[in-house]
Amino acid sequence: MNEFGKEAILFLQEVPYSWAALLFLMENLLIFSGSVYIGHLLTKYYRDRRVVPNPPQIESKEILFAVSTLLLNTLVTLSGLWLWRIGLIRFRTDWGLYAFLDVVFLFFVMDALMYALHRIAHISWVYPLVHKTHHNYENPRPLTLFVLNPFEALGFGALWLLVLCLYDSSWIGMSVYLVLNVVFGTLGHLGVEPFPKSWLKIPILRFFTTSSFHAQHHIWVSYNFGFYTLVWDCIFRTLSPDYEESFGKVPTRGEGKEIPPKE
Repeated sequence: MNEFGKEAILFLQEVPYSWAALLFLMENLLIFSGSVYIGHLLTKYYRDRRVVPNPPQIESKEILFAVSTLLLNTLVTLSGLWLWRIGLIRFRTDWGLYAFLDVVFLFFVMDALMYALHRIAHISWVYPLVHKTHHNYENPRPLTLFVLNPFEALGFGALWLLVLCLYDSSWIGMSVYLVLNVVFGTLGHLGVEPFPKSWLKIPILRFFTTSSFHAQHHIWVSYNFGFYTLVWDCIFRTLSPDYEESFGKVPTRGEGKEIPPKE
């Protein structure tokens, strides 16, 4: 480990929680701002490739939910620091092949677990308590990524911390995974499709989620539960039958099968 790494670990070990909270708030604010800003630029650039109708004007409660998610993400980050300090979370400092494998492991394990959590969120009695808030905004825009019920935001955060408690990842593996998480989340809520339809013919890449994929979930709530890949939707037959046909365009509610939000 180089001197910078040692200093960073020492800092995290000794910084008061009050200062850590401020630092993590700034970190999450940067992630939030970057996601919304870059998403806005992509939405403008690909405005002729909308996959949902233009959303209405932003409401004050959308902003409140987004701010709530920002604060709760900060709380999750601070909780991670505490779990690391008491030894429940451990991370390695190596680079190279094993760090790359950490990214692969975290990516696919979290993809599977979040698919399962998403399916649970659509159970009839859970849905109005946890997930309906997100679906109230059926025409996604970049801000929609952060428009979550507090229980849902904490649920995803708790799932992430649980995985870290059970798996000793490298810090670089965790960092790269978190970047990918924001990238996929941003792409999923653009409301426009930056990828050409030929994307669906590219081996391997065609199994990663797209803006069209998640936009269709907002319309057909019993399909397209995946976060990063289509793998689990394919296995459990929850992939929209109109995914390819409606790729890159605004589907109508008459397409596909409209099923109530429950499993």
